[in-house]
Amino acid sequence: MNSIVIRTLPDQLVDLVRDRILAGLVPVDRAIRQDALAAELGVSKIPLREALTRLEQEGLVRSQANRGFFVRPLSTEEAEEVYALRLKLEPDAAALAASRAGEEERQKASAALDALDTMTKHNGEGVGAANRAFHLALIRPAGRSITTQLLERLHVLSDRYVRKHLEPLGRDERANEEHAELLQRWLARDEDGVAQSMHAHVQNTLEDLRRQLGANAE
Repeated sequence: MNSIVIRTLPDQLVDLVRDRILAGLVPVDRAIRQDALAAELGVSKIPLREALTRLEQEGLVRSQANRGFFVRPLSTEEAEEVYALRLKLEPDAAALAASRAGEEERQKASAALDALDTMTKHNGEGVGAANRAFHLALIRPAGRSITTQLLERLHVLSDRYVRKHLEPLGRDERANEEHAELLQRWLARDEDGVAQSMHAHVQNTLEDLRRQLGANAE
């Protein structure tokens, strides 16, 4: 018997507002206009405020007394923390998933990379989401629910940094090559190779971000 999943209005608003923030459609330097956003989404301010409070718990927005909610700006400090945690968790999780993945999961991973490549070639706004979907497709077959939940949250926080990382010319081509190598090793169930490739890929991204965000701060 299939269960019916009922999503509340705040649940739906969390997804809608999160997507807007990750796509860079909500300004970082001024308070979120809750009246305007609620009117645009066709909802009242009460469920919208609940959604913003949950996004604050996710780390995407911050609240200031008597000023409202603001999108958290990109920062070297946050990138360091997010990517350091990914380096600790993601290589081993992906390696374990490679050894456990069934045929359907292997097909999903290949399809996720195809979707990411297509999005990258067309410079689509959904590059960050497609990148997240590919990485999570390499992690979920491990069957480690807590690790997966932690990495899902870290990838949400990584989303805007991925778009920032891909800004320089040619950066997307290198990322595509790293992803292709990673998937090849994952499909071959090469656990050591997957762990090494994932660690190098995440580390390379972090080092690039250090230079980019450091330059912006100067």
